[in-house]
Amino acid sequence: MSYAYLFKYIIIGDTGVGKSCLLLQFTDKRFQPVHDLTIGVEFGARMITIEDKQIKLQIWDTAGQEAFRSITRSYYRGAAGALLVYDITRRDTFNHLTQWLDDARQHSNSNMVIMLIGNKSDLESRRDVKKEEGEAFAREHGLIFMETSAKTAANVEEAFISTAKEIYMKLQEGVFDPNNEANGIKLGPQHTQGGTNMTGSGATTPYSSSGCC
Repeated sequence: MSYAYLFKYIIIGDTGVGKSCLLLQFTDKRFQPVHDLTIGVEFGARMITIEDKQIKLQIWDTAGQEAFRSITRSYYRGAAGALLVYDITRRDTFNHLTQWLDDARQHSNSNMVIMLIGNKSDLESRRDVKKEEGEAFAREHGLIFMETSAKTAANVEEAFISTAKEIYMKLQEGVFDPNNEANGIKLGPQHTQGGTNMTGSGATTPYSSSGCC
């Protein structure tokens, strides 16, 4: 399937917050409760439509462990959007957000759109971080905010698409130069006649077995 633009995303956050589960729910619409840890990075892709334009989202899911932090940093470069994820049942994952955000802003394009996600909203009885705390952190740092559940799919679609809409708006405003792939945006075949799709033409890339980390 042809597309007008390709947007590159990166998903970041501590181990076990559900990054891989969010990606799997978005690309394959399924939840896999038992996973191995993600080693390095995993990859997924899906087509969406914004203002009658086909947009391909190329999403890189990164490992949360400190040992892989240097690999993760290399993926910040050339990303148009980032999903920064914490687990609403684990305060330590929320406390580490500032470190992740500093890392992201240091190694990425200054215009990168960042969506803060409080995942596992289905575990309300085990909640350790109030929604208002997530909202306040997002306001303070200029992020978009949403709570999601990779298990029930609540707000998962909205999180990825809202990020894409923000990127598309910046593109229309001239903040992003689509001819500079360092921005994490690539013109698709609909723009470049005879252009090649570097990741294949399927709407969804098969998603390999990976972890919720």
